[in-house]
Amino acid sequence: MVAPVDPDQSQAFYTPRVTINRVYTKTGDAGKTRLVGGQQVDKDDIRIDSYGTVDELNAFVGIARQTLEETVAASTKQRPEALGLLGDTLLRVQHELFNLGSILATLPEDVHPRQPRVTEIEVARLEEEMDHCQAVLPTLRSFVLPGGARLNADLHVCRTVCRRAERKVVELARVSEVDPMAIQYLNRLSDAFFVWSRWASHLLEVGEILWDPNRAASADQRGG
Repeated sequence: MVAPVDPDQSQAFYTPRVTINRVYTKTGDAGKTRLVGGQQVDKDDIRIDSYGTVDELNAFVGIARQTLEETVAASTKQRPEALGLLGDTLLRVQHELFNLGSILATLPEDVHPRQPRVTEIEVARLEEEMDHCQAVLPTLRSFVLPGGARLNADLHVCRTVCRRAERKVVELARVSEVDPMAIQYLNRLSDAFFVWSRWASHLLEVGEILWDPNRAASADQRGG
């Protein structure tokens, strides 16, 4: 069973003690790696694939945040502050994804009560932020295509990688106990990336690209 967080502790998560003074160790040359508890597993184990995909997502969020910073620096629009707040949110999400990776990299019996993880608080914050953005966004009458602005496209990439991470964690949950908040967080986060992509286009005053099935090549043969 995954150890619960003690709500009475002012610092719920312990501060990691990490020293990285040499990157390559050669211990993985045989296709093995170790979990937080020290257990050796294959590098293509579903648990490794799960938190590896979360790590990949974190990298894409970093790309989106860099795009955002460059967009703000070059923007002549009147609302760079709102984009700056989105950048702060993406940075927070990167920390949360690392917390999620920590718990996924640990077998349930080895989880410490103060080990970093995602909780109901992180999920609720995402919901609040989505509601704030949705309040001013127009109702969609079709699906949207990624694009219109680089930031929009980057956030859509984050959304799709987040969905893949969610699928991997669901797969892991079939063979091992998984903190249910891990799946719930990724589910909500992928929705948030979709909303943030629309929010970014709104702030940049860039029109959204709506899906039109009759823009396909076959439409020419049908007189579309």
